[in-house]
Amino acid sequence: QVQLVESGGGLVQAGGSLRLSCAASGRTFSTYAMGWFRQAPGKEREFVAVISWTGGSRDYADSVKGRFTISRDNTKNTVYLQMNGLKPEDTAVYYCAAKKYYAGQRSDRDEYSYWGQGTQVTVSS
Repeated sequence: QVQLVESGGGLVQAGGSLRLSCAASGRTFSTYAMGWFRQAPGKEREFVAVISWTGGSRDYADSVKGRFTISRDNTKNTVYLQMNGLKPEDTAVYYCAAKKYYAGQRSDRDEYSYWGQGTQVTVSS
């Protein structure tokens, strides 16, 4: 069982940066791949990034490549999403999620077993 709590969201101007954190409880956190998704009003929840349990493999949605970086610290049971060069279209509720294996359909939200409650990110133009 893994419980996830996101933090770090807020209001930022276009071009600015934010760092999201996702704190996990549960002894098996370090064995899970961790992902970030986001959901804008009126839109479906979409994949943002994922990192393997070792941190050695990462994958990103095309829309955030080169601007966002996912990382994790297994000693702190925490995964991060550093977001630079934010755009108004990045405005959404951001969720972290856990999946048992990095392999498979990493962008498919149905592959993820555990979800946090989300944190709001708003980017003003």
